[in-house]
Amino acid sequence: MAMASTVEVVFGSIAFAIFWVMAVFPAVPFLPIGRIAGSLLGGTLMVIFRVITPDQAFDAIDLPILSLLFGTMVVSIYLEQADMFKYLGKMLSYKNRGGKDLLCRICLISAISSALFTNDTTCVVLTEFVLKVARQNNLPPEPFLLALASSANIGSSATPIGNPQNLIIAVQSGISFGKFAAGIVPAMLLGIVVNMVIILCMYWRLLSPVKDEEQVVPELVAEDEVEERWKRLLQKTCVYLITLGMLIALLMGLNMSWTAITTALVLIIVNFKDALPCLKKVSYTLLLFFGGMFITVDGFNKTGIPSAFWDLMEPHAQIDSATGIIVLAAVILVLSNVASNVPTVLLIGARVAASAAAISAPQETKAWLVLAWVSTVAGNLTLLGSAANLVVCEEARGAISAYTLSFWHHLRFGIPSTLIVMAIGLPLIRG
Repeated sequence: MAMASTVEVVFGSIAFAIFWVMAVFPAVPFLPIGRIAGSLLGGTLMVIFRVITPDQAFDAIDLPILSLLFGTMVVSIYLEQADMFKYLGKMLSYKNRGGKDLLCRICLISAISSALFTNDTTCVVLTEFVLKVARQNNLPPEPFLLALASSANIGSSATPIGNPQNLIIAVQSGISFGKFAAGIVPAMLLGIVVNMVIILCMYWRLLSPVKDEEQVVPELVAEDEVEERWKRLLQKTCVYLITLGMLIALLMGLNMSWTAITTALVLIIVNFKDALPCLKKVSYTLLLFFGGMFITVDGFNKTGIPSAFWDLMEPHAQIDSATGIIVLAAVILVLSNVASNVPTVLLIGARVAASAAAISAPQETKAWLVLAWVSTVAGNLTLLGSAANLVVCEEARGAISAYTLSFWHHLRFGIPSTLIVMAIGLPLIRG
C-alpha cells in the first residue's frame, strides 16, 4: 500500500497518537477523559482530518466482532447469575493444602475459565476470592494476583472467545473454533505449567506461612423454600446446558457471532424474566471503545505507515523459518506493548497473513495463530500490557482486603514469564 499524502500521514498519526495515549494513560493531566472517550475522539479526528470519509468510518466498524463480543458478555452474565464463578471460587479453597497448592489451583482455574468465559470476566469475578483466601491463609496477595492475571492471559489464548484480539483473529481469518483451539492448546498447557513454576520459584519462601485463622469457604445463599431451591437448580442447569451447547456449536464450526447471539437470546428466554437488569450489566462502554478503535486503526492503516513498517520487516519475518518466526514474534511483542494487543492485530494481522498465504494455506493459518499466541502472552510483560492485568489491579485495590499491585513488582515477574512462556510455546503452534 502506498503512503498517503503528507497531510494525511501527519494528521492520521496525530489522531492515532491521541487514541494511544488515552488508551494507555486514560487519566493524563492535560486531557483526563478516559479510554472510551479517547477511542471515540481518535475515530472522530480521523474523519475531521479527512484521513477517511464518514462512510469509510462506518464501514470500518466490524459488526461480527462486536456481535460476538456482546453475545459472550451476555452469556458470562447469566453464568455469573447461575453461580458458576462462585463454584470456581470454592474450588480455590476446598481442602487447601497451603500456599503452593493454592497458587497452582489459581493458575489452572484461571486458565480454563478464561479460555471458555474470557479473561476479563474471569479476573473480575475471581480477584475478590483470591484476596479472601490469601488472607485466610495468612499469605501475601501478590503472587496469587500475578498468578490470576498471567494465567488468565495465557489461558485465554487457547480459544477464539478467550479475549478480544482472538475474536478479531477468528472472524478475520475464518479459522474454525476447533482448529483454532487445536493449534494453540498444546502451547497454552505448557505455558501455564512454566508460568506456574516461575511464580513458585520467585515466591517459594513467601508461600509457606502457617495459617492462623480458620478457613471460611464462601457459601452459596440457600433458599428458604424447597420449591424455590428446585426452581433455582433447574435454572442453573439450563444455563449450563445451553452454554455447553454453544461450545459444541462452536466446535462444529458454526458462525461464531450468530452462535453467541443466539445463545444469549436463548438464555434470556429461558430465564423467563425481564432481561433489562442483565442487559444493563453488559459493558456497552467496551463496545463503544471497540467501535472508536476500529475507525482509528482503519484511518491509521490508510496513512500507509503500518504497511511501510511491515514492508521493512516482512523479508526478515517469514513464517516458514525459525529465524523468521523469532523476528515476527519480536515485532508482535513490541507492538503489543506499545500500541496494545488489539490494535496490533488490527494493524498488521492482515498483512502478516497475506505474507504467509503466499507460501501456503497452512502457513497462513499458522501465522494467524502465532499472532494470537504472541499478542496474548505479550500482555503479561507489564501491568499495562493487557486489560486483564488492569482489572486485577483495580479490583484488588477496591476490595475489602485492599491491596495495590505495583507496576515494578509486576514487571519483575512479567519480563521472565513473558519471554520464557512465549518462547516455549512458539514451536508448538500448528497451522
